Amino acid sequence: MKTLMRKGGPLAIVVLLLSLPAAGVMTQAQDIPAHPRDLKYTTLTFTPPKREPYRHLLANGVVVYLVEDHDLPLINISTLVRTGTYLDPPGKEGLAALTGAQMRLGGTASKSAEEFDEAAAFLAANISNSIGALQGNASINLLAKDIDQGLALYFDMLRNPRFQEDRIKLAKSQLLQNMERRNDSTEDIEDREWARLVYGANHFSAKLSTKASIESITREDMIAFHQKYYQPGGFIFAVSGDFNTQEMIGKLEAAMKGWPLNKSVPEVPKTPYTSVAGVYAVNKADVNQGRVSLGHIGAMRDNPDYYALTIMNDILGGGGFTSRITSRVRSDEGLAYSAGSSYGFGIYNPGIFRASFQSKNPTTSQAIEIVMEEINRLRTTRVTAEELETAKNFLIEVFPRNFSTAAQIAGNFAQDEFTKRAPDFWTSYRDRVRAVTADDVQRVAQKYLQPDKLVVLVVGNIDEITRGNPDKPQYSLLKIAKDGQIRRIPLPDPLTMVYPTNP
Repeated sequence: MKTLMRKGGPLAIVVLLLSLPAAGVMTQAQDIPAHPRDLKYTTLTFTPPKREPYRHLLANGVVVYLVEDHDLPLINISTLVRTGTYLDPPGKEGLAALTGAQMRLGGTASKSAEEFDEAAAFLAANISNSIGALQGNASINLLAKDIDQGLALYFDMLRNPRFQEDRIKLAKSQLLQNMERRNDSTEDIEDREWARLVYGANHFSAKLSTKASIESITREDMIAFHQKYYQPGGFIFAVSGDFNTQEMIGKLEAAMKGWPLNKSVPEVPKTPYTSVAGVYAVNKADVNQGRVSLGHIGAMRDNPDYYALTIMNDILGGGGFTSRITSRVRSDEGLAYSAGSSYGFGIYNPGIFRASFQSKNPTTSQAIEIVMEEINRLRTTRVTAEELETAKNFLIEVFPRNFSTAAQIAGNFAQDEFTKRAPDFWTSYRDRVRAVTADDVQRVAQKYLQPDKLVVLVVGNIDEITRGNPDKPQYSLLKIAKDGQIRRIPLPDPLTMVYPTNP
């Protein structure tokens, strides 16, 4: 071949290919299936890793998951922290989130904010810290050769944040500017009001910061919050990358030497929820599409029907184009670009079942009716063998993705430790998915999908949505409301979150 290339160039290759035996070409053509459905695949064999080999207990009692990966000279460290915005004191809503952000942006005791930024940039290290609703998250990603300098920066941030006054002032100013736009986006409005409707206005997840609460937060408040909740006793580490396990254990222990353990973090409250079924509407006269969420309280993660519910939701609306809601609302009727559902499993409080879509104002009611029809159909009619097989195969075949990288292995096991997930979850997952039957799906649909408890939230031009499509008058928002009442939710003052008494 090399000789042909030198003498004749590409033309010689063409001549050579044309001279191949016809029988060989025919054999290849005969091996090609006539249709993609005739393709045959070998059985996927995958054994998930067990977490015990990666779990280590440091000398101070802190759990760390260490997964070596020497393909690239990089190290990733993530820290899960037992804290959250649920710990915001009354009147200081926003304290936890602001503290989490300023731990990274506000410098440390030994470095100003500008010096810390420069030191991280010099190492090309990506360092972050934040506090969400139910946990804090910190991370660093950097070259393995710089691990000692990077760890020094990282733990300086975790242990000794400065909370630089000018950075705090800037952050508060930005927060207030964002608050002023709270009523601009229908998506933001939908998410905010949905939480209030399903969990109730008094649930911790529905309590938002205000101008007064942000302005009341002081640097001293942030220092106190950090000192109370950022302690090794509330940490779980996930480390992956190019390192030696025993050496990394030594580095982490040295970084936390002399730091009191302290495990006094309040549990996430099991707050009672108060939702009232009905149709609720938020008017945004300047938009041409309605955003809709409908659903009710879901289940806890340890519910024995977890797997059947997961399959049920995949068939209903969680499975993309193969799901019923997506097929009917988008593909068959062309009423929405995106439509689907999720069934939430809570760790501390029940999750939420939610179906959602966005449709043109005149067709919004029709799309709602279709979603409700599919919910009822799932309760009254067994799913087909094909639907069941498709849903189960998807969950089983994407399962290895949970462990496709060292970072995912360490991160998943650390998160499981943090939330106290059953140790056999991953090893038994696929068998439990395979065991779900069509009868199981119908049983859980009848038990956990509750049409009489549906909360329906519509955000958009309510006058246009209520008028509906004159060509299809059978679809009406008033008809959807069982009591014939559409409950109007007025837009609150974005800075005070006080709602007018009259919509």
